[in-house]
Amino acid sequence: MTATDTAPAAAPFRLSGRQIVPLLIMPILIVNAVSFIWPTLSLLRMSLNEPIAGGAIRETLTLQTYVSVMTDSFYLELVWNSVYLCSIITAFTLLLSYPIALFIHRADPKWKSLLTLMVISPLLVSAVVRTYGWVIILGDQGLINALLLGSGLVDQPVRLIFNNFGVMVGLVEILMPYMILSLMAGFGRLDPRLEEAAQSLGAKRLTTLYRVTIPLTAPGIALGCLLVFVLSISSFVTPKLLGGGRVFLLATEIYDQSIVLLNWPLAASLSMLVLVIFGAALVVYSRVVKALD
Repeated sequence: MTATDTAPAAAPFRLSGRQIVPLLIMPILIVNAVSFIWPTLSLLRMSLNEPIAGGAIRETLTLQTYVSVMTDSFYLELVWNSVYLCSIITAFTLLLSYPIALFIHRADPKWKSLLTLMVISPLLVSAVVRTYGWVIILGDQGLINALLLGSGLVDQPVRLIFNNFGVMVGLVEILMPYMILSLMAGFGRLDPRLEEAAQSLGAKRLTTLYRVTIPLTAPGIALGCLLVFVLSISSFVTPKLLGGGRVFLLATEIYDQSIVLLNWPLAASLSMLVLVIFGAALVVYSRVVKALD
């Protein structure tokens, strides 16, 4: 018998739990670093440059662009209008989406998949196409004005687009699927037996909705509001088309400064301001969720 025959077999190579976790996390860290962290740092660096007339940029480190933004009444009003309008859009989206999500949640299982498919089907159509559809519907010669003029309720077309109302209508319709899906994800804590118990004790349907259903689905409401607010304040196509250049929001101003006026440092500064608003929204969301727990 040789020494080779008596040697023990080599143990198979195995990774411990502490070694596997970093390997599993590494791909998403790389993706975030390439697609988010690096572009954000590039925007931050661009915002510290100095713009020169004619679209040129002087590479330097200055906060003058931020000072100009924070001291200019136009940009302060722009930030306020963006947050205010997107908050209203979020509220209307929630009011219209909550009954739909609750109906789908309570629907028969054989219909739930079909109803969910109907909800997400608008996402298969480009937002540009859907926005142009609203231009046709809300325009001076559109369907709504044709019905109003035909019924004799008005003598001249009502301005329904190229204003805040048109932007609100378009964004609410476009963002409703996201809100509905978020609400349905948060309906897992909703126990029908609790609603039945409340009604058996004499609570009316509205009371049950207010005292039982809404508190149990509050995490889904918070998630949907966060998602819709972030998507609305960063939306560009719909405000640009339905606003007609008369509705000024952060996203449209960033486009104008970067593409039209070639003021990249100012556009980068406004982009960083949008990220700050996103961070504030996340802080509010985390505190709300923590309070609900």
